[in-house]
Amino acid sequence: MPAIAVSRSHVRLRPDPLRLITKPFLPNDPGSLDGKARIERVIHRILALSPTEITSSLWELRASFGERHPDLDEVLMRGFTAVANSVPDGADLPDDLRRLIGAYFVHEYSLEGAALTNPSIVPAPDQAGVPNGSLRVIVSVRAVGEGHISSIEFRTGTVGPDGDIDLAAPGVPMTGHRRSAIFDKAQFTEKLGEMGAGDGLVGQILDRLPDPFMITDLDRVVARLRRREASSEAVQRAIQVMHWLASSNYELAFPQDSEVSQRVLFPSAPIESRGMEDARLVRFTETDGSVVYFATYTAFDGFSILPQLIETTDFQTFRLATLNGRAAQNKGIAVFPRRVGGRYAALARSDGESNYLMVSDDVRLWHVAERIQMPTHPWELVQIGNAGAPIETEAGWLVVTHGVGPLRRYALGAILLDLEDPRRVIGHLREPLLVPEDGERDGYVPNVVYSCGSLIHDARLVIAYGASDTSAGFATVEVDALLAELTKR
Repeated sequence: MPAIAVSRSHVRLRPDPLRLITKPFLPNDPGSLDGKARIERVIHRILALSPTEITSSLWELRASFGERHPDLDEVLMRGFTAVANSVPDGADLPDDLRRLIGAYFVHEYSLEGAALTNPSIVPAPDQAGVPNGSLRVIVSVRAVGEGHISSIEFRTGTVGPDGDIDLAAPGVPMTGHRRSAIFDKAQFTEKLGEMGAGDGLVGQILDRLPDPFMITDLDRVVARLRRREASSEAVQRAIQVMHWLASSNYELAFPQDSEVSQRVLFPSAPIESRGMEDARLVRFTETDGSVVYFATYTAFDGFSILPQLIETTDFQTFRLATLNGRAAQNKGIAVFPRRVGGRYAALARSDGESNYLMVSDDVRLWHVAERIQMPTHPWELVQIGNAGAPIETEAGWLVVTHGVGPLRRYALGAILLDLEDPRRVIGHLREPLLVPEDGERDGYVPNVVYSCGSLIHDARLVIAYGASDTSAGFATVEVDALLAELTKR
């Protein structure tokens, strides 16, 4: 181990199964019986209940679930809306009956039922009222629930002048309101080409769209095309691919009076239906001094992955978009906190084994990746990757890395990149900086410490890290000592 003192915080984030949201529950249909689909059959049974049964059922629901869901009536109404088309025509239903119907088509989902891990940490946008010497921070965490579906949660707190972490208890979780994104036609076309869907038929559809366009414009063009060529398999395939891509780009908005820790980015696009994994947050400062927060994450649909980008200025409204370009094809992309040489820069693991540098004029479009580091030390010979966005220091870009070694043990290390030319690795720890200790080795994925982001405060590197895909913790390192070890010849 290097001669660097690493101090672990006593603060530990662990999964809380009571962090609940509600989701639609639409039972699988084994087939039509008596000419009715399964949802229709359930509704038919509910409509057969007596007024007394309806009243008592709702009373029991409110008694059992009211404290767990302050907006229970709204939740039940959303459940009804999801199946309203299956209600018999002409049925004039009172609100209580609508709520009871809705109750049969929603269910609770425990966001952290399986794990809470792989955090990232950034300075919060608002530093008003923070005590001298402290820094208000936002921590992102990967929550894993039923079905191993990952979502992105947030915690808020402060880092003190001595490196101590203090996190506030999170509020009641909410998933936000989804809005359609606005698409640049050229980038949309390019992404379709990368997906192997840039044929003439797709071009015909694109030609009929305005620039920029929204998904409603696409739906309108598609509806006309379906009326004209409804039987064509090629048309159906083109429509499916375009709609899949369009629905993977969207915005999420949360109430202004909600807390950051209440806001959950839960999968709501086809490509991320099985999870939103390992968000790498970075506070990005533009050349004019304006600030935006980016987070890259891996979207997973159960079969394939797609790198995605989150953009926000306030952690209230989030824009989620696909990353495009030949180089944006793998996990673990991390954006630099400012432009380098006038261009965006990012680290990636393009070949699945080594660290690469990407540069671009567009933060959503990456065509070129150059390998800058390969696994060389025993603790990282299987593969290496970044553990979050590079951090600017006077000595160079400090990059916390992860390496995989014998028995698939994940450890954290560090490299130093040249400030002006980050293709140049000017420092590399020979030994890991952080390895799983006895209390961290056992979990869903044993022998793992993994980080998605760190920051420097008061001459200390604060590393947010996950342990064995089960919990999250924090460690601090004196920056001067780390840089001295990195630059030691």
